[in-house]
Amino acid sequence: MSIETDIKRMEEITAKLKDNQTPLEEAIKLFEEGVGIAEALEKQLASMERKVEILLTPIEDKESTEPHLESFGAAQRD
Repeated sequence: MSIETDIKRMEEITAKLKDNQTPLEEAIKLFEEGVGIAEALEKQLASMERKVEILLTPIEDKESTEPHLESFGAAQRD
């Protein structure tokens, strides 16, 4: 599901859980579904956050995280 769809479903679940007319067994099933959706949303948001961090990292910083390799002979000449 998309994030928007998941959020909408969470809103529906929340409304049903707040309704005092929801039977206990149904409320437990809804709660379980909500926990599953929340976990999936958390993973999706963490992934998106990481992508944004990568995109916002200046190019100089990206280059500095890569190992600098040179041949053994070039290192001795310096």
